[in-house]
Amino acid sequence: MRYTQGNLKKLEELFTELDYSIRYEKGNFQSGYCIVESKRIAVINKFFDIEARVNCLLDILSGLDYDPANLSEKSRELIEKWKKAQAD
Repeated sequence: MRYTQGNLKKLEELFTELDYSIRYEKGNFQSGYCIVESKRIAVINKFFDIEARVNCLLDILSGLDYDPANLSEKSRELIEKWKKAQAD
């Protein structure tokens, strides 16, 4: 997966479909992000570049429980593309 603004936007849309809100804020996160489970909010360090933001979102996504059947076709394709890139 390429680290572009377009792919970042696609990941943000995927999180919207999963009812997660993404916020980019200043913080002292050891992993670069924080997840507020009860409010379904992902907070990512606002000083990260696009590559780090994409990697954080992919890392968060890998830990979430969700049903791909509830996602749009576009989002399912994005997840498959990401999984294939991880396997290579």
